[in-house]
Amino acid sequence: MGTILRKELADHFTSTRFLILFCLIAMVTVVTTYMVGGHLKEGLEGVARPEFVFLMIFTTRGQVFSLVQFIAFFGPLIGLVMGFDAINRERNQGTLSKLLSQPIYRDAVINGKFLAGVVTISIMFAGLTVMVSAFGLLTVGVVPGGEEVARLLLYLIISIAYVSFWLGLSILFSILFRGVATSALASVALWIFLSFFIVFGANLAANAVAPVYDNSDAVQVLKNANVSKAVTLVSPVMLYSEATSTILDPFRRTTDELLLMGQLERISMSRFKNPLPLDQSILVVVPHLLLLVGLTFACFAVSYLVFMRQEIRSV
Repeated sequence: MGTILRKELADHFTSTRFLILFCLIAMVTVVTTYMVGGHLKEGLEGVARPEFVFLMIFTTRGQVFSLVQFIAFFGPLIGLVMGFDAINRERNQGTLSKLLSQPIYRDAVINGKFLAGVVTISIMFAGLTVMVSAFGLLTVGVVPGGEEVARLLLYLIISIAYVSFWLGLSILFSILFRGVATSALASVALWIFLSFFIVFGANLAANAVAPVYDNSDAVQVLKNANVSKAVTLVSPVMLYSEATSTILDPFRRTTDELLLMGQLERISMSRFKNPLPLDQSILVVVPHLLLLVGLTFACFAVSYLVFMRQEIRSV
């Protein structure tokens, strides 16, 4: 497996499409960080700097989106590009049967390819995080504290797990479909559906289960919002967005956008406005993290089982 891992790593880092995609993402990241840093520097001139201002570099929107939103919607492309032809390309070229005719276990092939992708994603996101932090230090001039660094490290781990899910999904499609173009189209189609159209489906389901009218009470509105959120949590994009926005924003106490509170709860919320500690923020997003990690392992497990049972013939 180590030999397969080193070979796949060399292929990834010397691949033209990977270098083009990485340069494109790095360029967008640098431009967005520069714009956000300039806006933050202008807004903080002459005023007392708020707590956790360094994290605002990642969560503040630039001209179109923030860095967290950009990774949430376009980060899956990295995993899809790296895995959509991982198996079927070698099968079509006849190299897969030659590889398995050597004293190499079949599970070493699929494990080595997936681990190589995870290592490549980890190196890429670690480099991007360090680059964004360096630009933040230069533009805003604020040194991050210990808790901010810990939150960024947790954000980095969540991002790696998130993109690894899409890597496992694309590898699964490369096993199921013999054509490279078919697996690529299937991967991109599922990404588009889970990223953009899932919101429309959630609204339709919520309006069908708990319709809201002009004379609807607060309980009905809250039920509609809960149904809509339950449907959107099927998408890893929404899981990642809510988890990372809560981790990088210590003042966010819940992932719900609509809350039904009584008088005593409103008084309590108005009194306790201090930021949450990191462990409390983690407790808020534990269900999202477990779902995201579980989806990643489940997707790779299905790929592993299908590949181990699939018949491979020499061409």
